[in-house]
Amino acid sequence: MLNFKNTPHVQALLLLLIAMISVQSSGSLAKILFGQFPILTVAAMRLLLGAAILALIFKIWQINFRQVKWKAIISYGIALAGMNAMFYLSINRLPLGIAVSFEFIGPLSVALYYARQKFDFVWVGLAILGLILLFAFDQVSQNLDLIGIAFALAAGACWALYIVAGQKPSGISGNHTVCLGMFIGMLCLMPIALFSGMSPNVFEPSNLVYFITLAVLASALPFTLEMIALRNLTALSFGTLMSVEPAIAALSGFIFLGEQLLWNQWLALATIIAASIGCTYTTQQAKNKAKDK
Repeated sequence: MLNFKNTPHVQALLLLLIAMISVQSSGSLAKILFGQFPILTVAAMRLLLGAAILALIFKIWQINFRQVKWKAIISYGIALAGMNAMFYLSINRLPLGIAVSFEFIGPLSVALYYARQKFDFVWVGLAILGLILLFAFDQVSQNLDLIGIAFALAAGACWALYIVAGQKPSGISGNHTVCLGMFIGMLCLMPIALFSGMSPNVFEPSNLVYFITLAVLASALPFTLEMIALRNLTALSFGTLMSVEPAIAALSGFIFLGEQLLWNQWLALATIIAASIGCTYTTQQAKNKAKDK
């Protein structure tokens, strides 16, 4: 029987799973808000409130700002802002599952770049195959919005930068890194949101409740868990394990939106899960061999 206290890699896997479920459950709420507020306003409020919540939870006033490596924090925050903005712009034009699939090219590229063992390429290949099978071919046969695809690919590029930036030493704890990173991301997006027509009514209590919920589900909870998980996962492991994200998106659509999964999509789920398990196993084996030397 596994002793979870002695298996930080397994703990990291569970944290990532919770983070992905949280993110995907926020997708429907975000799309509802798009009908009432500008897209970038939703993205900026998500980061603003997410950062505020984290500041209270992790006591940001205790940070020794002299130790902060601002170059790492700023690069992390910019990647975070870009990922949020581009993804929201993409799901406004594309179905959620399709947008996530295009976005996922980013972390898969990171996984492929950092591949070192021969079996790593097998797991990355399985993840790519799963993504291909995940596409609803009846939707793909329709004309997809090219601008939406471009936004999704841009979100994927920012996601790749987020993975790399999140592993750089920031001089402070991982929790405080997420918090400051969100503030930097918010400072990047808020001026654009204000310029594009952000309304003061976003701060009305009836609207603020939705934005707080969105911030918790889409930013505060998942990004905190991912940052913690990154401590015990290599860039390769993180990128490949996140292959579960499109599968969760498809299941979320089926459960909450009544979207039917095709046979090829169920096969995709099995393929992606196999890639994740394979990557986890080989990475853990490599760590065990390193300890034995």
